[in-house]
Amino acid sequence: MSKVPGGSSGGSAASVAAREAIIALGSDTGGSIRQPAGFCGVVGLKPTYGRVSRYGLIAFASSLDQIGPFARTVEDAAIMLNAIAGHDPLDSTSVAGSVPDFRADLRTDLKGVRVGIAREYSVSGMEPGVTSAVTAAIAQLRELGAELVDISLPHTEYALATYYITAPAEASANLSRFDGVKYGMRRDASTLQETYRETRGQGFGAEVKRRIMLGTYALSSGYYDAYYVKAQKVRTLIKQDFEEAFKQVDVIAGPTSPTVAFGVGSRTDDPYQMYLADIFTIPANMAGIPGIALPCGFSEGLPVSLQLLGKSFDEQTLLGVANAYERAAGWFARVAEI
Repeated sequence: MSKVPGGSSGGSAASVAAREAIIALGSDTGGSIRQPAGFCGVVGLKPTYGRVSRYGLIAFASSLDQIGPFARTVEDAAIMLNAIAGHDPLDSTSVAGSVPDFRADLRTDLKGVRVGIAREYSVSGMEPGVTSAVTAAIAQLRELGAELVDISLPHTEYALATYYITAPAEASANLSRFDGVKYGMRRDASTLQETYRETRGQGFGAEVKRRIMLGTYALSSGYYDAYYVKAQKVRTLIKQDFEEAFKQVDVIAGPTSPTVAFGVGSRTDDPYQMYLADIFTIPANMAGIPGIALPCGFSEGLPVSLQLLGKSFDEQTLLGVANAYERAAGWFARVAEI
């Protein structure tokens, strides 16, 4: 394997792409369902925060994490969401309320649907092949009857920085329990403090340690207000951007990632470039809204992915638009031939 499958739920995406599984589950904190789905040429759905129980998930960032399905088609993703959605008393963030049949509105045309095109979702550094494929996909949405509406999400540029304060801060708190006493692996040593150090030193990888350190710093005395509190204020603004946009449109369309799958190890020494791969997926997690990634073409022989974002708890509309595009474009069948 020379290309990454995306992360962090890349194993699930790759298993579906390789036909080792019909469907699979993943967890999406900043794009970890949608980005791997995009890189592997399958469908990946992040439901609304609270739509699916997180009970049993090892929490990374509790206010962002959401479980969702990978599948080869939009309809299969809808079937899976029917099975896993609903209130769970064992998860305090699980939302009570009725759950619709997500297959009920899998439409084949988009007449009357308003699709938002955010100017902020076109950034420098995007691969030309990705831009071309996504532009063609949006044109096909119009051919299917959708009305394209230019919108603005002005605080998008701050989403990456806001996420990389919020998520590591929550990870720092959540992962502190894995100290070798009750949770996770244990590396015995001569003293309790040494046991902590050995367990956490060997049990966490380099990227997890990096994020724990970032989060601990952001939560430390003297920096909490300057970093974490300010990030939460910006997060509110990002959420308000979406709320305003959805007064005008039904869904928002754009790229899932600025690039196709990159080489294994090519960004290991440059974490910032690796983090930029999530630039289009992170805002949905900050706002808690649903998003779906599905194939829309190829660039240099690798899958390109279209991302659709929807209103909170309106996965039906999101899946309906995705299904109409999927059936008209037929990329899922072409990806299957690879």
